[in-house]
Amino acid sequence: MKTSKVFVKKTKRGTILKIVREHYLRTDLTCGSYFCKKCFHAPKDLILDEVPEILSSTYNFHHYLLLDTNIILDQMDILETKVLSNIILLQTVLEEVRNRSSSIYKRTLDLVGNKNKYYTFVNEHHRETHVESKDCESSNDRNDRAIRRAVEWYNEHLTTPGGVSLKVILLTDDRNNRDLAIAQGLIALSMKDYVQTLEKHPFLLDKLSHKSYDADADGKLRAPLFPAHLSAEQVHIGIKNGKLLQGVFYASRDNFLEGTVNVDGMDKSVLLQGHEGLNRAVDGDHVAVEMLPETQWSAPSEVVMQDEGGDPGDVNPDEEQVLESAVNGKERTPTGKVVAIIRRNWRQYCGVIQLGFYQGAINHIFVPAERKIPKIRIETRQADVLANQRIIVAIDSWSRYSRYPKGHFVRALGEIGDKDTENEVLLLEHDIPHTKFSDAVLACLPKMPWAITKEDEDCRVDLRNVCICSVDPPGCTDIDDALHCFQLPNGNYEVGVHIADVSHFIRPGTALDKEASRRGTTVYLTDKRLDMVPELLSSNLCSLRGQEERLSFSCIWELTPDAQILSTRFHKSIICSKKAMTYEEAQLIIDDSSQNDDLALGLRGLNNLAKKLKKQRTDNGALVLASPEVRFHVDSETHEPLEVVVKKLRDTNSMVEEFMLLANISVATRILAEFPECAILRRHPTPPISNFEPLMRSLKTQGFDLDVTTGKGFSDSLDKAVKPENPFFNNMVRILATRCMLQAVYFCSGMIQPDEYKHYGLAVPIYTHFTSPIRRYADIMVHRLLAVCIGADHMSPEMLDKNFSNQVCKNLNYRNRMAQYAGRASVALHTHLFFRNKIQDEQGYILYVRKNALLILIPKYGLEGTVYVAPKKGEVLPVTFVYDEEQQTQTCGSVVFNPFDPVKVQLSLDQSDRQREKLVFKLVEPVIPGFSVPSVELPTEEPMEVEIVSEKARPAAPPAKRTKKGKR
Repeated sequence: MKTSKVFVKKTKRGTILKIVREHYLRTDLTCGSYFCKKCFHAPKDLILDEVPEILSSTYNFHHYLLLDTNIILDQMDILETKVLSNIILLQTVLEEVRNRSSSIYKRTLDLVGNKNKYYTFVNEHHRETHVESKDCESSNDRNDRAIRRAVEWYNEHLTTPGGVSLKVILLTDDRNNRDLAIAQGLIALSMKDYVQTLEKHPFLLDKLSHKSYDADADGKLRAPLFPAHLSAEQVHIGIKNGKLLQGVFYASRDNFLEGTVNVDGMDKSVLLQGHEGLNRAVDGDHVAVEMLPETQWSAPSEVVMQDEGGDPGDVNPDEEQVLESAVNGKERTPTGKVVAIIRRNWRQYCGVIQLGFYQGAINHIFVPAERKIPKIRIETRQADVLANQRIIVAIDSWSRYSRYPKGHFVRALGEIGDKDTENEVLLLEHDIPHTKFSDAVLACLPKMPWAITKEDEDCRVDLRNVCICSVDPPGCTDIDDALHCFQLPNGNYEVGVHIADVSHFIRPGTALDKEASRRGTTVYLTDKRLDMVPELLSSNLCSLRGQEERLSFSCIWELTPDAQILSTRFHKSIICSKKAMTYEEAQLIIDDSSQNDDLALGLRGLNNLAKKLKKQRTDNGALVLASPEVRFHVDSETHEPLEVVVKKLRDTNSMVEEFMLLANISVATRILAEFPECAILRRHPTPPISNFEPLMRSLKTQGFDLDVTTGKGFSDSLDKAVKPENPFFNNMVRILATRCMLQAVYFCSGMIQPDEYKHYGLAVPIYTHFTSPIRRYADIMVHRLLAVCIGADHMSPEMLDKNFSNQVCKNLNYRNRMAQYAGRASVALHTHLFFRNKIQDEQGYILYVRKNALLILIPKYGLEGTVYVAPKKGEVLPVTFVYDEEQQTQTCGSVVFNPFDPVKVQLSLDQSDRQREKLVFKLVEPVIPGFSVPSVELPTEEPMEVEIVSEKARPAAPPAKRTKKGKR
């Protein structure tokens, strides 16, 4: 049988086409049930049990479950527990799910694929269950009718001639569909109603999504706490006529009542403040914003405000008053308010339960680990068990009658404070892929033993006789670069940078390539390394180890003694590194005048040329910035932090970096010339002047002017910001300058204008990443482009598709950003572990002076913390601090606190609330009676040291798997 639809379509050229769509209906499609004696089932089609297990105490008869679309979209956390089985999935439902959420669709297919007794019934092609759309019927109503018809048919079909039947229950959270089903004589329930009857599985109630939740039972009896959101049609009209703006909402970490929205075309972000201004936006949401009149514009507050809670069903007017007083008199900035949520960016959140807000046993508050996320109301009957655990919660809805959104419990991760649990939280919160490589990925790896073949030798330049070496941190296993240098007969130098040829092993479109693209980057935590590619490549076949033959991609220059480039060439090569050295070992060879072999002469040549290259860069305006970083030594058995090793920056660190930068610039120039529309480059946008304003105000109080009109002027200003009496002053200025920068990002050259290609920090017009393909997927893409440029490989279709490359770049930028955040969070975690049961006095410096706090940097540990100088809620301070906004100072009696002033603080870990351990900073010196705490003796055991590294460095891996530093 078939049904057909005929309609006409007018093309762009005006041609009228008659289109006929035929829909074939069949009678031989099976129901999938062992109970059925009518269908001719193939063995693989028999999924549903003949006698399904009875789980419900109310519906205590054998039955199957048929799911509506909303059940799959909203209640996936319950379905994935696998408590429910013998489930029928309709073609209609699956198509709706696929169109509405690709991630939920994938999770649904995983359930079906795992043989969990989920049967997919192709109802749209079955003669008895296909339904035609009625006139003026919406697609949603038609699909609901198709679902009800399928339930009706199953109930008829699973009835024997003797009257024995096996019922099908429809689960739907759509009240209208449920009522219509009941009117047809069908059994229809919401997920909540059904789960409540499963007495042996009460934990399922905690996982219920409250997506359809609208307001509290008593919520409508009082005034709403938030304004109503505009409809989608109103938002569309408002954006079209310019009355509304749209962008991504970013919540503040320091003030829960503040955030910004980045709007395309606006130089400054739109400021949002207060409960009504934020209007239920969650960090990452795509929102519609209405600009306030200029007379109502505000300014970013100078207070540090954390959500102290209160009545979850109400807002605290005192919070708004504190916020208002904090911005009075300041220069105003464009300010708006959220009027609609265009697209939610909710995910699953890690955190802890906060008990005690509600009367009753099941209603509690969930506190996310990420401070930018609001607290969430959940129902759980396991509060006593979960109180000491890290858990995962998902947001379902946010009523305008509730201070906090409503969510549901997903799963527990483990005990609070347990190192493995906290690491899992860290990875989940930063969306770091950390599962094992799949069998499909591992199948792409070369078979061992591996060796260079005759074919490799025929198509590569043989450099095995050249004195090539590598210089890396101690214990580095993923050696992705090596160098050589020797003097030519004409007095010039040949210098080569040789990079691991990872693209030889990772071919486009393979499972290995797709996984590397998805991961984007290797992630370095304090105690582990999460590789982008399997270890066989990262630490073996692609690692340029000493005295081992390896495949590489070489960039070779002829340089004058003044480091001027005369020629550049690229080729695939075979190398054999003569020695793999640490930075210290290479430095000792350079400094030892008694060593004059090829290796020593080559290193000295590299070092001399690198110094000249660096001077050229800095003379052009390249920035030398800094950021505090720490690297822990961990116990090999317990993995507990023991100490932090001092990193001494040697000439060899800079030597390697300079030639990596030069190689990246040379490769960028070549691939852009060859592929102007699809080259993969890296740009660093010029920061807006507003980014520098806090730093400029702070330096002004110290007698320094900051020139930010040009990169060169900014660089010169940083060099001049020196105080002989405070040797750390210039380093602090550079740390704060780093925070004024925008993020450097990957991009496809055909997607933006050439004048936007430049790299502000390096002061170069064009740049890319070529030198670390073991740990960065962007470098693999660049290797492929360069290989085509020199005729060493063919062009894959995806490489010419700039839209495809642009999407890959977006993922790489996201993965790179998350990896950075995860690395910092790992340092913070191990810092907490280190300070357990310790109280120490340390030298610090004031980074910023706020209205209610001093922000302190501890260089020794790379830590930052807050000393509050205004009373928190319920506190009374015995002394009074006076804030001078113009001078950026806090004064208490005769003691004045200025930015960059040295202070001594006491560090300890507050473990009074086991769920929210925090590092506490208390002032020791200067002494303020009644406020400062007495000094304590420094411990003599477990010494801890610090390293301050430039922004170009990255955290090293643990001793067992160290990896490289110092590459930009």
